[in-house]
Amino acid sequence: MARGSIPLELLLSAYAQGAFPMAETADDAAVSWIRPHVRAILPLDPFRVPARLARTIRASPYALTLDRAFDQVIVSCAEAVPGREETWINGAIREAYLDLHAAGLAHSVEVWDKTRLVGGLYGLRMGGAFFGESMFSRATDASKIALVHLAGRLNHAGFVLLDAQFENPHLDQFGARAVPHDDYMRLLNAAKSLEPDLDAFRTPLTGAEAVTYARQPTTQAS
Repeated sequence: MARGSIPLELLLSAYAQGAFPMAETADDAAVSWIRPHVRAILPLDPFRVPARLARTIRASPYALTLDRAFDQVIVSCAEAVPGREETWINGAIREAYLDLHAAGLAHSVEVWDKTRLVGGLYGLRMGGAFFGESMFSRATDASKIALVHLAGRLNHAGFVLLDAQFENPHLDQFGARAVPHDDYMRLLNAAKSLEPDLDAFRTPLTGAEAVTYARQPTTQAS
């Protein structure tokens, strides 16, 4: 376990080797490095979008943004909520991700109901891989909509790997599958060498575009 701040070089090296940080609780100063024997990924070739959710997203009930409120997203992901009284995002992890965001390597997708932030997610990119870290929702389908918009941007830009860390029922509906660590590392090593189109990644998408791009197989960027 490590305590205190996390050097960005250590954090990036850990992700490149298939590990990521977690704390026992939000108030715990210690950080453990986790390297699961079985890793969950969300396939992008194509990404599965449930039909009912696709109809909702096309109707665009919310406004979607990228990197507009990264700090608010990570704080919201770390909040205790009914049914999830403890979270694994402690102060050291929050500060490290804020540094990654300032360096242009971590991103957030925000879901807005007018001026109210009602959902979102955040994660880290490395080459053609995106490591999804956490999401939150304060309105119906808000986190699911954020995830589909993320998948649409990733496919549009040529990313090939969306890491989900652990399987859970929320992600299963999007086609999450578990892969052994060695297979995951082969996927990660191939993805790290790619150079996605970051302008395409940053391009705003309508709801219809997000669904269309998410459902299209990825195109490898050069």
